[in-house]
Amino acid sequence: MKITRLGVGLMATAMALGLAACTTPDPTTNDSSQPASAASTTAEQVTLRLYWWGGDARHERTQQAIDAFMVKHPNITVQPEFSDWAGYWDKLATSTAGNNSPDVIQMDQLYLASYGARGTLTDLSTLPELNTSNLEPAVLGMGQWDGAQLAMPISTASFGLMVNLDILGNLGITLPDTTKWTWDEFATFAKSITDASGGSVAGTGIMNNEYSLQLFARQKGDQLFSDGDIVIKPETLAAYLQLGLDQSTSGAAPSASHIAETASLALDQGDFSTGKLAMSFTQATQISAYAKASGANIQLVQIPSFDSNKAKYEYFKPGMYWSVSSQSKHPHEAAILIDFLVNDPEAATILGTERGLPANAKMLDSISSTLTADEKKAVEYTASLTPLLGEAPSIVPNGASAMDSIIARYEQEVLFGNQSAADAAKAMIAEVAQSIKDAQ
Repeated sequence: MKITRLGVGLMATAMALGLAACTTPDPTTNDSSQPASAASTTAEQVTLRLYWWGGDARHERTQQAIDAFMVKHPNITVQPEFSDWAGYWDKLATSTAGNNSPDVIQMDQLYLASYGARGTLTDLSTLPELNTSNLEPAVLGMGQWDGAQLAMPISTASFGLMVNLDILGNLGITLPDTTKWTWDEFATFAKSITDASGGSVAGTGIMNNEYSLQLFARQKGDQLFSDGDIVIKPETLAAYLQLGLDQSTSGAAPSASHIAETASLALDQGDFSTGKLAMSFTQATQISAYAKASGANIQLVQIPSFDSNKAKYEYFKPGMYWSVSSQSKHPHEAAILIDFLVNDPEAATILGTERGLPANAKMLDSISSTLTADEKKAVEYTASLTPLLGEAPSIVPNGASAMDSIIARYEQEVLFGNQSAADAAKAMIAEVAQSIKDAQ
């Protein structure tokens, strides 16, 4: 496998994504005259708090990167803080409101506009210690909001379906051609898994987050956001909610009660990791964490579509970012830490693709020989999506940061029969529109 070509191809795709979704960065923030590697300008002993979300695999790798950083910068002590996704944003909101935000924050595009609007993130273009010259301007632009460089892109991510091949093999089931399957064919296949296992294994989990909704809408020629507002058609959203209900009631997916009971479990405790679920929708680079948790042979495949022609509905989601809190007393040292995490080959080797394919193409190339088998699967799968790539959607606007939890809440309303999919869609659109308006 030749990562160099893939890296260039992915950066070109990310370039198109950034141009479609973001303002072109100020050239001064991407000056090649910036230092190739940042160095502390003071011998003062400094302590930084680094905050991220994720599972055990991410925690272990990030701690290893922190240890390597502190060897190179003995005057900077990094205190790790981490949480699972469910509690991450509540903790960050509380600490930020109390003027006690961590110095360096792992940021997501769901929340970038929200924290940017509050003035709680530092404009990274004011910190010369952070070298941005190895990122394409459009890739760098994925971390902009309102003309300020509020976040340093870590990665780009793709969305797919994980399949536990060990479960299929034990049940004597063969995976069909997933490059052409429709949603109806997928549902039938998932139910066959549940039936073959006697109900001990469910065929598939359901989709219930912003990334999957974006893709689903694009398959129908629709979009979720535009010009800072929610614009998805009620019938598109209703179809998305109905899809989960149909899968659950048919037996292709777990029951409503089981979905609700397991929704907040940690990655290593969830049904896919414990062998109770054969297929699960997720971002491609999560394969490493799930493979470690499950010990299974996992294959990544394309999500189903509505026809075998596969319209260009795919896009590489702006991956995670590193941001510096405007409350940090040591922003320059924080920039040095981010520079190491994004631009240093040693850090790239340690972190691999667990947070996504490196946004820095040179780092992706540098780790080609060190990738695990599962990481190579993520790289190869992402490359396979190239024929399906379309223009990138608008990022989540200020006021809509809770999209993931809102989608999951309305999905449960439909699953439990409290609302029809059509009524839930109308209510959800109205709620999100009002939240965006209130945030202005």
